[in-house]
Amino acid sequence: MSHKIHHTEGFIISGSNYGEANRYLSIFTRDFGLVRASAQSVRKVSSKLRFSLQDNFYTRVDLVRGKEIWRVTNAKKFSNFDKIYGDSNILKFLANIFRLTKRLCHGEEQNEEFFDILTETYQFLEAENLTEGDIKNFECVTVLRILHSLGYIGEPSNVSAFVESVITRPILQEAQMSRRILIEEINRSLRESQL
Repeated sequence: MSHKIHHTEGFIISGSNYGEANRYLSIFTRDFGLVRASAQSVRKVSSKLRFSLQDNFYTRVDLVRGKEIWRVTNAKKFSNFDKIYGDSNILKFLANIFRLTKRLCHGEEQNEEFFDILTETYQFLEAENLTEGDIKNFECVTVLRILHSLGYIGEPSNVSAFVESVITRPILQEAQMSRRILIEEINRSLRESQL
């Protein structure tokens, strides 16, 4: 019996080792939302997949739905984000964003707006040379945008410039000046979500 192979894009949120050379992965995909998938023999030196399934990588991934869990059959990381993968401040930022993703997303549910926010985030991080302060401001704006895409921020009158516009340097400068308000809005939304 053959299984349908689903071709999609995804962000490797996290992974945990099991067995001799396998990994369970949490992947936030464009088509299925957050999925748990098994990658067989991915930790072997001879595995072609191991270079594409590292935490924080943005990949093209092929998945097959099993009875209880997805299986990764092929993957290729987007190579145009190498600057991101080599910057420890950016990797910390992404780890925080992906922890929030796991906290807020339960089960498989497609959310293209959320996925597009992550894609734009990667593109901006790769294109700009950001200071540590810029990255902290960008993290606030990204969290606000994620919460808004999930419906946790209602009518965002005092933060609408941050959730409804394309990310630019001037937006980050505004975020610096409005940081206290942004953090209050984030904390209020997370409290009210009870997640």
